[in-house]
Amino acid sequence: MRNIHTGMFMRKVLLTCAVLLPSYALFAQDDLMKIMEQQNTKTKKEEVTATFKSIRLINGHDIETCKQGELLFTVQHRFGQINQGSYEFFGLDQATMRLGFDYGVFNWLTVGVGRSTFEKMYDGFLKAKLLKQRKGGTPVTITGVSAMQINTLRFSDPDRKNYFSSRLTYSHQLLIASKVSNTFSLQLMPSYVHRNLVPTASEKNDVFALGGGGRIRLSRSVNFTAEYYYVFPGQISSTYKNSLAVGFDIETGGHVFQVHFTNSRSMVEKGFIAETTGDWLDGGIHFGFNLNRVFTVYTPKE
Repeated sequence: MRNIHTGMFMRKVLLTCAVLLPSYALFAQDDLMKIMEQQNTKTKKEEVTATFKSIRLINGHDIETCKQGELLFTVQHRFGQINQGSYEFFGLDQATMRLGFDYGVFNWLTVGVGRSTFEKMYDGFLKAKLLKQRKGGTPVTITGVSAMQINTLRFSDPDRKNYFSSRLTYSHQLLIASKVSNTFSLQLMPSYVHRNLVPTASEKNDVFALGGGGRIRLSRSVNFTAEYYYVFPGQISSTYKNSLAVGFDIETGGHVFQVHFTNSRSMVEKGFIAETTGDWLDGGIHFGFNLNRVFTVYTPKE
């Protein structure tokens, strides 16, 4: 009798396990999926966003990139120097412009092209976000930018043997930024510019500079920005100055309007890093603005 009862008991245990184990496995799988979803959500929340309000600080790039599938159309204006007096309406009678198109190939990769009226310059760049700042983790975001510029002005001496390569300039930057708080962001910009052709023999083809800039939030839609590039001595003509710019970013619906003052007329790296001519001390300052408008070309599938 004991063996019969034992056998019946074992069959009940096995039957119970056969019924409960699949259900338990399903519940365990659901719990595991929930944990993974929570971890992914937590990871996304840990990523620091909106370090800056546009992909350019003022003249130069910041660490931001376009979202995948977004096209950024930029209009940049620089007026003449304000020390030209009332006859030139303090520089407003003169203007240079750059039109640019930047596209987000991926969230971390942006490609861009532009054309400036100053020196009839064409430019293109690749911009990749290499490291992201995270709350409680990585303290900085690092983005790399490589650009090329083509000067299409007529050669000053057409009778001389001129080369197309003389028109080319290259620049590379490593942008390192930290969103210290919701109201303050800071960025460093180690920069390298290579000019295939330089104006004088005393100037270097390779120019190294260190830039610094930042953003201070003044209100919900207004931010104060500043940017400065220090060119290490002995590389460029003494007539050139270090680039300094200050301004305001104003968010207005679907675009960011940037107004600023800068001693740089050019809006590409070759110009504002290595060939700035304006002097803040004698009023060689250009009033300008950047108008940025984002268009969604397509929405990627999640």
